[in-house]
Amino acid sequence: MPMTPFYTHFPELAFNEMRSLAVKGKADLPDGEYGFLELYCDEPGCDCRRVIIDVISPATQDKIWATINYGWEDVAFYEEWMGSPEDAVDCKGPSLDPFNPQTEYSPALLGLFALMLNDETYVERLKRHYELFKEAVRDKHRPQWRPSGPRRRLRRVK
Repeated sequence: MPMTPFYTHFPELAFNEMRSLAVKGKADLPDGEYGFLELYCDEPGCDCRRVIIDVISPATQDKIWATINYGWEDVAFYEEWMGSPEDAVDCKGPSLDPFNPQTEYSPALLGLFALMLNDETYVERLKRHYELFKEAVRDKHRPQWRPSGPRRRLRRVK
């Protein structure tokens, strides 16, 4: 499933509501600011109810410090969605994505992200962003109505 940044459909909202943290004095993470950039599935028929978070920093521009998966539904939802009990466990909750960039600091950033999930407002924001994004994907792929058959000329009635 292709994951696409939230800002591709909602640039202003994405940057106004992107969660960021300033870190200072942690032994397992360099001092600095870290942004949690949201990516959602761009597949029209998919309802995975997940987000990928790329942790970035303005100090290092394009570098991804961690890639985090987060699924907010229960394991039973992901088991039905995936058809596999083993894989469903990996979709529930936050985890480091095994297929995308990680650094030696990824475990510490995952820990910070897990703490941020204690803020129900943030979790609800992720769910709202997911719904907005999926609606934009549906709109983009929705067929446009076109009249069928030959075109008729309208005549002016006097």
